[in-house]
Amino acid sequence: MKTLYNTAEKPKRAFLIGIKEEGASSRETASRSGEFRGLAESLGVEIAAQETVHVREIRSRFGMGTGKARELGEKAGELQADCLILDWEPSPSQQRNWEDLTGIAVIDRQELIIRIFAERAKTREAALQVELAELSYALPRLSHKYIDLSRQRGGSYGAKGAGETRFETDRRIVEGRIQKVREELEEVRKHRAVQRKKRGKTVFSCALVGYTNSGKSSLLNALTGADVLAEDKLFATLDPVARLLPGKGQPIMLIDTVGFIRRLPHNLVDAFRATLEEATLADLLIHVVDISDPDAEHYFDTTMAVLRELGADKKPMITALNKVDRTNLSGTPELPARFAGGVLVSAQTGRGLEELIRRLQLLVSGSVSRFRFPQDRYDLAALLYRDGQVLSEKYEDTGIEIEARVGALLLEKLRDFTLPGR
Repeated sequence: MKTLYNTAEKPKRAFLIGIKEEGASSRETASRSGEFRGLAESLGVEIAAQETVHVREIRSRFGMGTGKARELGEKAGELQADCLILDWEPSPSQQRNWEDLTGIAVIDRQELIIRIFAERAKTREAALQVELAELSYALPRLSHKYIDLSRQRGGSYGAKGAGETRFETDRRIVEGRIQKVREELEEVRKHRAVQRKKRGKTVFSCALVGYTNSGKSSLLNALTGADVLAEDKLFATLDPVARLLPGKGQPIMLIDTVGFIRRLPHNLVDAFRATLEEATLADLLIHVVDISDPDAEHYFDTTMAVLRELGADKKPMITALNKVDRTNLSGTPELPARFAGGVLVSAQTGRGLEELIRRLQLLVSGSVSRFRFPQDRYDLAALLYRDGQVLSEKYEDTGIEIEARVGALLLEKLRDFTLPGR
């Protein structure tokens, strides 16, 4: 009788190590630890243990004290961990110090996210963007790949010079490949520009933006009847997907985009600029927030910070408070101030989708006006939040001044409070 062997590769056992910096709250630290664990689980590793170290001062050798680093190294051995995953971005020399200390592979937060992106990349564009991020990450770490960097290739003493070291040769190759990938991505950008031009001015574009796993793809499917891959995991979508919103009225093209995350490595922002520019070039945005997540406000702020970095934070925007079916919210509950005017929706049950579409059509067909309301007419400000799209507000001693995009009927109701110009 033949013996059957399981040839499936066992998942790597990982020891997760995070840092609690001086002044960080316990809530923030717990939130970061949970997200870090989620990232590691997305990569498919087996988590042997997770530990957060309180660090008062960042040290040059390990990022923390040598004694604590040795203690963690011993624990990694006891856990029989295959790798350490660090929830910060150590310098190349610090990463090498950890590997020398533990004798196992060490992955930092940036490489962890890049590896997740690499697994999710399905198209040529996504693969190019991931490759650019990988090369940019690897370039400053080339010097740690070799023990003897003085070995040289080519040349002879007294003739044409000593030639290049192995490090210099590999660095030149990597830099050349980075340039090549950048050129290919520039071609992708130009191709997108041609597609936008073909759509013409008659179609408005609306980008769905938000924190990773907030439900952007599910919402796109619910609104358009599309079948875009929507999974309950981080970074399920890397490529922008465009679908036309069905129905009468002004045509609106909805565009799904890659999710954001706190402390998104700059290498990834740079690499995915061809994709992220969908947010910068869209006519308006739907900011999708997972309202069932306890850290919804922080995730909202993180997305707004990335949008500011991209120069897209001033665009007309609707906040879609998604996954309301997973909460105890009902009717019109009190929400944090930053979610004022947001639409409670559920991509799963369909709740709020009609209102979201109405807001979209209003943004497309409405015009921008400025209003000033006295203190005894704040009910009109609430009306603007409900039936219009507030772009800015300024509180004064005698009342409130609001700039908003409104439709013709609402504009007529508020004409007595309209200010001239913009």
